[in-house]
Amino acid sequence: MSHAHPRISKAVIPAAGLGTRFLPATKATPKEMLPVVDKPAIQYVVEEAVAAGLDDVLMVTGRNKRPLEDHFDRNYELESALEKKGDTERLSKVQESSDLAMIHYVRQGDPKGLGHAVLCAAPHVGEEPFAVLLGDDLIDPRDPLLRRMIEVQAQYGGSVVALMEVAPEQIHLYGCAAVEATGDSDVVQVTGLVEKPEPADAPSNYAIIGRYVLDPHIFEILRKTEPGRGGEIQLTDALQRLAQEETAGGPVHGVVFKGRRYDTGDRGDYLRAIVRLACEREDLGPDFRTWLQRYVAEEM
Repeated sequence: MSHAHPRISKAVIPAAGLGTRFLPATKATPKEMLPVVDKPAIQYVVEEAVAAGLDDVLMVTGRNKRPLEDHFDRNYELESALEKKGDTERLSKVQESSDLAMIHYVRQGDPKGLGHAVLCAAPHVGEEPFAVLLGDDLIDPRDPLLRRMIEVQAQYGGSVVALMEVAPEQIHLYGCAAVEATGDSDVVQVTGLVEKPEPADAPSNYAIIGRYVLDPHIFEILRKTEPGRGGEIQLTDALQRLAQEETAGGPVHGVVFKGRRYDTGDRGDYLRAIVRLACEREDLGPDFRTWLQRYVAEEM
């Protein structure tokens, strides 16, 4: 059954983490600004939100995150230098980031977990459903996951999470969902959620990946959510309440994603993501693939 819901126009991108897995590179540079080929990871995420029709972006930041604001702002000195050189190609790339969307910023202050970061967005979001995009997961633009999630939220109401099947031995790295089938092959109803369970305790091998479309009632629940795993306020715990209780803001559905996802959450996956994306680039791919094949043949 279809429901009438407000159009989703706002995206929230939590970006207050310390990036400790990438030290020392992230000592003075936010992890979101680490390049993936020739763009910082955070720009891919903003581009995904814009492609899904979300032109109002709030970044939840912390200390030492000023480079994020600078990247999405105008740099008149650089633009002037490129214009004088007649370098229109690079000028266009520089201006692209500042023209993407209306971007706002709020400081998280004390980093108390993803749930707390989302709660920091409440004054900006208001009473509208909204999307949350985590920067560790880059979704290939050829696989419009977020757009599909927005469609599912419009159809079913409540909140929607992105799910991906993972090997059982990897489920402890993710939030995990207990699910029931629906009439749509790529949509499940979420009946329960648990944060990073041991494989023997996991209700399924459906892992939550870093995309959410949330009903604004999530804020009320987050305000009452006690710190959970790791001493942090977990978004998974709040969604668990929405999934299991017949409260305003429910139900919770999941979109099962089988497309291309680039995980930049740790060093190994970050390097693999760069290689995959470079191989697929029209301007870099042919020469890079040739070199890579030769390197593997000679060195491996």
